[in-house]
Amino acid sequence: MANVLDVAAYILSKQSPITAMKLQKLVYYSQAWSLVWDEKPLFESEVQAWRNGPVVPELYQAHKGQFQIESLPGGDIDKLADEEKETIDSVLEVYGDKSSQWLSDLTLMEDPWNHARKGIPLNSSGGILRKSLD
Repeated sequence: MANVLDVAAYILSKQSPITAMKLQKLVYYSQAWSLVWDEKPLFESEVQAWRNGPVVPELYQAHKGQFQIESLPGGDIDKLADEEKETIDSVLEVYGDKSSQWLSDLTLMEDPWNHARKGIPLNSSGGILRKSLD
């Protein structure tokens, strides 16, 4: 199975440079669409509901401190199956031209994020979002 850095590397191979926030949201939507369409996750890393929307902490650690991202060490797009690449490509077709703020705002309106954030103060980090997607 591919990991979150492989998914991020594939996205960056199609759209680069992009903001860290946009990368996080595109990775999140790729995971969500894979769970719905392909009935399996793209990666096993935990997705958390942070204040500005879904974040994969493992990916965050890889790009921490960067606003614009062109590439990330550790990602291997060859680990992705053709079906997985097609799912990510579909996500990029729908969301790739959207701004990071637009994507963040969209995730904040959706049920998985709201369920994961229920009872968590706005100024604190969030709950686990992945369980809401499964």
